[in-house]
Amino acid sequence: MNMSLGFSCSASLSPQLPSQLLARNSNNGGLEKVKNLILKTGIPSNITSPLESLRKGNWVKLICGASFEDVVDIRNLSLVYTLAGVDCIDCAAESSVINAVHDGIEAARSIIPLRRPWVMISINDSEDLHFRKAEFDPDDCPIDCSRPCENVCPADAIAYLGIDGLSKGGVLAERCYGCGRCLPICPYDKIRAITYIRDVAATAKLLEQDGVDAIEIHTSGREADSFQELWNGLEGSIDKLRLVAISLPDLGELTIPAMNSMYATMKVNLRCLNLWQLDGRPMSGDIGRGATREAIKFARDLVSMEDKPRGFLQLAGGTNAHTVEGLKRERLFQTAAATSSEKSLNSSHAMISGVAYGGYARKIVGRVLRCLQSEQGYAHLEDYPDHLLKALIESIALVGTVKSYNNYGS
Repeated sequence: MNMSLGFSCSASLSPQLPSQLLARNSNNGGLEKVKNLILKTGIPSNITSPLESLRKGNWVKLICGASFEDVVDIRNLSLVYTLAGVDCIDCAAESSVINAVHDGIEAARSIIPLRRPWVMISINDSEDLHFRKAEFDPDDCPIDCSRPCENVCPADAIAYLGIDGLSKGGVLAERCYGCGRCLPICPYDKIRAITYIRDVAATAKLLEQDGVDAIEIHTSGREADSFQELWNGLEGSIDKLRLVAISLPDLGELTIPAMNSMYATMKVNLRCLNLWQLDGRPMSGDIGRGATREAIKFARDLVSMEDKPRGFLQLAGGTNAHTVEGLKRERLFQTAAATSSEKSLNSSHAMISGVAYGGYARKIVGRVLRCLQSEQGYAHLEDYPDHLLKALIESIALVGTVKSYNNYGS
């Protein structure tokens, strides 16, 4: 069964119908094809607890984006990838975004009962590419500009006209996730990047509420004082977490010393699992096949190094449909690590515990979401079963590379 899909927003989808009719269609079996696909693929019987996935090496995380705050898309992405069996959904540290993730998860579980993925929020200890927004004044744009920024933006976050179709547009802040592709392409150098750091006190309050299972700290690995200050600010609010992840770039020979320094800071009051996210080529997975090479190289180099601190290892940054293929070539995919003499919940049985997908995961499902939006406006994806089915086929094709579902790829 070939799970890939060439998607077209045209005749293959149901004609536009009033929402009442579509809702009735769903209640009368419109979602049966969705359920049947999930059962045929074996998702309910194949997915395990997130912890077991980490141990086995088939953990999958959806990255909504540390700065992506379009709650409609986030809700629908969470719905689709929960149905596809991801173990974790990573999102911006904002209450409205977290609520949208949970809404999507529960919508998925109302279709078919599946275990809940963990919900993770992302923060940063210093300036970081994932925590910035593009900005420009559309009044400064020459009227004859070809607007290459619109074409290059992977998030559809730049529009010449406003939502009302009349006013000048610009950057849609809630959709911009900071990839930076528009910055060098503006022929008039009008676009700038606005960086920010998540407020530690506000983050601590979010963690004290129910609904957040994990946190990810993005760091350069070079500013120990900034990391220490952030960690101290979170003290007391991390006690209920299931997982603390640290996302860092490849620092070459400085990687292990940086990891050990951060782990020394954390271990005093770390009461849960920890994970190291190997951020190969940030926010590039949707560009093409080769974008994943840096993440795979990072993983290959790191697993061969000694004196690593405790923690699971997970790939990110440039990950896409070719990542698992690359891991297999390096004999890193679901390959057992050497048994540690120290037994603990944090001991991983796999060299690489899993893969996080961001830009590529959003792109393949985003095609369906944009189609739905063009036809129906902002809507709940489950109210349009044909669209949901197409989005689910795309997501299973990606998640299935790691999860090895029944019939996947055959």
